[in-house]
Amino acid sequence: MKINLEVLDAYYLFDKVEIENLNTKELVPQMVFRRRLTKASKLVVEVLSKFDLKNSRIIYGSSFGELLSSANILKAILDEDMLSPTDFQNSVYNTAVSYASILFENRNEIVTVSSGDETSLKVLKAGAIKALDGDELVLICSETLNITNIEEINSCIDFLESVVALKVKVSNKTPSLDIKNIELKGFPSSIKHIMYIAQNFSKNRDNIVEVNI
Repeated sequence: MKINLEVLDAYYLFDKVEIENLNTKELVPQMVFRRRLTKASKLVVEVLSKFDLKNSRIIYGSSFGELLSSANILKAILDEDMLSPTDFQNSVYNTAVSYASILFENRNEIVTVSSGDETSLKVLKAGAIKALDGDELVLICSETLNITNIEEINSCIDFLESVVALKVKVSNKTPSLDIKNIELKGFPSSIKHIMYIAQNFSKNRDNIVEVNI
């Protein structure tokens, strides 16, 4: 089965170490709320603020999830220290998009996907199926890998922090973007399909992607 998606808008951020100059303070004015946000949450909030959500359905993908919170928990266990309740709360995969939904008062469906290197491809497939009812959806992927000693295990990822989002709807138009056998060096493989689409998105043409289910 093949489903064509039209990309209506795209936005992305990435950095080799840390994405800076975020508008978190303006977007999240409540200090108590803001202090609880993980870095992934801040990135997702930043990206979603660029879209006209209109209570949109969202599909969020991450292979590594809240890596810093998980690492903090493991270190506390190793050191026989007390676990941080905030780290424990923030260690689940849907942390970032859940905080964003609260902030933007989005009461619509949110799905979280984690499937290793195929995460962004699975996000596209889930989005294509759900778009068949005619809704516009937001597809997001992010990775925040900048944790202590990451260089000891990382040998192929240049951009340790990255976030990318697409606004899509189903389409009958001819595909114009090919996502087969793409190469996107330096990025986590888990975001490559959606990042590739976003980087090749143009507002001056139809941006149609064929998704094989």
